[in-house]
Amino acid sequence: MKTNWKQLFNEIAVIVLLAAIIGCLWNYRLLRNAYRGEQTGAQQPAPTVQTAPAVPTTPGPLPLGLMQVKELFDSREALIIDARDRSAYRAGHIRAARSLPLGEAGSLLATFARTIPRDRMLVVYCNGYDCHDSMALAEKLIAAGFRQVYVFEGGYPEWRDAGYPLAKGEQ
Repeated sequence: MKTNWKQLFNEIAVIVLLAAIIGCLWNYRLLRNAYRGEQTGAQQPAPTVQTAPAVPTTPGPLPLGLMQVKELFDSREALIIDARDRSAYRAGHIRAARSLPLGEAGSLLATFARTIPRDRMLVVYCNGYDCHDSMALAEKLIAAGFRQVYVFEGGYPEWRDAGYPLAKGEQ
């Protein structure tokens, strides 16, 4: 069986042309309004209501991954802070991390703020993705005026499992 390509092309062209004409007729008002730059009734913008300007908020702590924290650790660009309780810190922590337990932050934060510059980069961690102490402590640090506060979401378990440097005790 031989296909007549010319006839097939002509039939397709006629079908496409008819579909375009029907589409234009069906949507005539919409196309006319779009051409004129007008909006249809369903698309009219809602009336504006005068409201007070929004109060600027301080951005929350940003999350960091394992590789980013390792780079900051190696370069010593950031102070790493352990938000876990003191017994967990003594059992094992990221080497050179400073203990600032969330439960004691109320009493320790003033001393911490006096000894650490507000523009110092801080990375806060706790017991991994299910632990929210690091986020809560990071928010307290931001409220205390620290500007570069990050949260290591994988925390101590991810660092330990990667085989990165650890320490034990009160170091």
